Amino acid sequence: MRLTRAQADALIDHARAEFPNECCGLIAGRDGAATRVLPATNAEGTPVMYVMDPAEQMALMDDIEDAGEDLLAIYHSHTRSAAYPSRTDVELAFYAEPLYVIVSLQQADAPVIRAFRLSRSAPEGRQIAEEAVEVA
Repeated sequence: MRLTRAQADALIDHARAEFPNECCGLIAGRDGAATRVLPATNAEGTPVMYVMDPAEQMALMDDIEDAGEDLLAIYHSHTRSAAYPSRTDVELAFYAEPLYVIVSLQQADAPVIRAFRLSRSAPEGRQIAEEAVEVA
């Protein structure tokens, strides 16, 4: 997945703005390159999980489709842990195609962005596959 520096900064800024709670949103794109970062509301408002407001999520997904873009990724932050999917992240990965991007604020002065393919139905040990994130 390719992000511009401005898009990566937007992800980090959103994570910091929602701290201590997790942030969440969508990333629109084409051919593996992000075109837009679309912040959403974490309906849970908690530091330990995220749930996108369903009406807002559907509106954002419709906007992506209407613009002729693809849903490249679903993103959220980890406020105190590494940028690696938790068991809950895997269990709640309902979409097979988009990547799942995690922005970690574990080290506040050195945020980390990583992307993963998550498969709830895959055998244990094969549910998580990391994908490269290029920031240019």
